Amino acid sequence: MYETSGMIVIFLYSIDNAKMFIFFVAEVVKLQNHLSLLREEYVKLQNRLAEVEKKYQIAIASSGQSGSDDNFVARLLKTVAELFNKELYSDITIHLQGSQQIYGHRFVLAARSDYWGLPDLSSVKELDLTDIKYEVANALMKWVYTDEIDIKTDDVFLLELLRVATRFKLKVLQERCENGLMSFVNMKNCIRFYQTAEEISAELLKQHCSELISNHWNDFTSDDFETMPAPLLYSMFKAKTDYPLHTAIRAKREDVVFLYLMEFDSQLSNKQESIAQTLIKHRVDVNRRDNSGKCLLHKAIKRGDEFSAEFLITNKADVNMTTHLDKETPLHMVASFNPDVSSPDIIKGMARIAQKLLEHGSDPNQQDTAGSTPLHCSVFCKNEAVMQVLLNSNKTNLELKNLEGHTALWLAIQQDSVQLNRSQMVAEKEGDVEEVYGESSIAAQLLKKGSSADAVEPETGDVLLHLATRCGNERAGIFLAKNGAKLNLTNNKGETALHLACEKGLLKLTEILLDKGANPNSQTLKPSHSATEQLTFDGELPPVSQQTPLHLALVHRHSDIVEIFLQHKVKAAHSEDGIKILPNFNLKDSDGQTVLGLALWSNLHSEAARLLGAGANINEKNSDGLTLLHQAIEKQDTASALFLIEHQADLSVVTPDEGDTLTACNKAPSTCSGGYSV
Repeated sequence: MYETSGMIVIFLYSIDNAKMFIFFVAEVVKLQNHLSLLREEYVKLQNRLAEVEKKYQIAIASSGQSGSDDNFVARLLKTVAELFNKELYSDITIHLQGSQQIYGHRFVLAARSDYWGLPDLSSVKELDLTDIKYEVANALMKWVYTDEIDIKTDDVFLLELLRVATRFKLKVLQERCENGLMSFVNMKNCIRFYQTAEEISAELLKQHCSELISNHWNDFTSDDFETMPAPLLYSMFKAKTDYPLHTAIRAKREDVVFLYLMEFDSQLSNKQESIAQTLIKHRVDVNRRDNSGKCLLHKAIKRGDEFSAEFLITNKADVNMTTHLDKETPLHMVASFNPDVSSPDIIKGMARIAQKLLEHGSDPNQQDTAGSTPLHCSVFCKNEAVMQVLLNSNKTNLELKNLEGHTALWLAIQQDSVQLNRSQMVAEKEGDVEEVYGESSIAAQLLKKGSSADAVEPETGDVLLHLATRCGNERAGIFLAKNGAKLNLTNNKGETALHLACEKGLLKLTEILLDKGANPNSQTLKPSHSATEQLTFDGELPPVSQQTPLHLALVHRHSDIVEIFLQHKVKAAHSEDGIKILPNFNLKDSDGQTVLGLALWSNLHSEAARLLGAGANINEKNSDGLTLLHQAIEKQDTASALFLIEHQADLSVVTPDEGDTLTACNKAPSTCSGGYSV
């Protein structure tokens, strides 16, 4: 029993010791963590101390105090100051007025500013300051090295130095100059200093002058503001008084009056007209421009203000003045109102202004930067009211082209078509032509007034009929064909509108063109000798030329066009009007191919059979002297060879190398193994 009790006591003692051990271990860990944190804080304090000491030494050195002789910053600044105009370590020459020079050091200049008017200071050996007065440039360089400046000198010198400091973005020198100049500012010169401070963005000096001006505002006369630029004076008037317009009039500054009118852009009501008349009577310049080149007349028109615009025109506003960027005249602007976004009253009012402008000498043919005349603008914006005013003027030139080479008529043709498509009324019937291009359409109105349907685009030689056809606008093509367009005019490639209609597969237009006398036998031009040589040199075959419209239809596999030509030949043969031209189906392109050959090689055998029935020659030879049958055998085109044999092609024709059809078959036996014996 005693032994058991002793063991229990020992066991309990061991547990207490273990607990104490664990406690001590935990305390040690805590102390270690605290010690680690203290070490981190110590390091931070050491770094902070180093930064403070560095700033202190810089402050001591900058203030000119001696400080410690062993301080690096102080010694560095002292060394830099002693280097002023010293050849020691010099790596750049600074040129001043009067052929004077200063030894310079690129690292010193770079430490002061990044803006010395040089793309890369490190790569140059000279800095030219000869455009600055010698005294100013020398003082500038002395400050760069020594940080010293005599602020007790005269105000003219300090102003010049301030300008130079601003130029090279030396902010510290700017502030010191501004603080020095403040002691020179008084009531007599505060406006001049204010103007200078505004020009060079010297905000401290400007604020100081502004306060002085405010305190003595009522003591100034119009003479005091005589030389101040209008924008700056206007800003001052707005800041110093509740009635800037009255103040501007009292100061006799019509340019500031103009800025007021431009800013508020206010319409002239009946009550305001008397004020405007008074300004006109005192010879206010109604043609003064703003920064964009707009005058009061431009602004009045832009906001649709008929009353103000008419007032200005009547009072001799320049009706041909153009804006700076777009070169728009007032007439361009009235033409640019769109009925879709402007009210009917404004549209009518601007039409009356257009008439007024023309009566006062506005040029209806003046072109803007895009080459557009007011007529172009009115058509593009669908402004028929202004367009009618322009069309009724005998001075309007309907044939002027914009920079893209287009007349107003082409724009009208495009606009009318776009208007139809927006209405989702797309159809293929001829009746739609009247719906789109009826008598009330813009295009029809232009034609009625004498606009040419044959205007030529200079770059390509395309006329309007070419353009309409090329972009697939069949309705426009039919409209032009029915309204006097010349059908057989060719472009620079020798293409007629019929060529393009066949190429695009425009069936109705093709039929109408043929009925109205378009030449089905017109062939495209051969390329010039130099162009052919260039193509050959580039490794490409020269393009096929001398193609008729039907050639192009077959190249693009428009089989329906073939049917139209076949029907046309029948109609032309029985026609007595002398307009329709018989097509010749045996004309060859530059490769010697006829339309019959092209039909065969396009696998249009049904069309080929009909062409044969209409007079196509089955034995016509190409430029190599080969008949269609020879060519079919050479191409190993069995179907075409059999077609030709079935349609009685001449088997006895000899090739240029004196081979007959049998010889050709022996060279290409697979072609002649289709069940026929030659």
